[in-house]
Amino acid sequence: MSAQTVILIFTLVIYMIIIFVFNKARKKYAGGKVGEVINLILVTVALLFIADYAGMLSSYVDREIIDIVKALFRTAGLSFLAYGGVRVADS
Repeated sequence: MSAQTVILIFTLVIYMIIIFVFNKARKKYAGGKVGEVINLILVTVALLFIADYAGMLSSYVDREIIDIVKALFRTAGLSFLAYGGVRVADS
């Protein structure tokens, strides 16, 4: 196994743990500001997950397009978190 494969497997495990824990917390703390923050984190993690694993399409799509997709999903994830955080803070 290459180092890149080990890193991808490790990040996949981390993403799965985050999704599992926050999904469980979302059920426990449904509604209110805590529920909104948990949903913000889940959506952000999902967008960052897509950005990290877009490289798997490298055999089908040009590398430049993959880099653009990664940048877009990372930017979308962080923007979503920032905008949602401001919205939660104002309410």
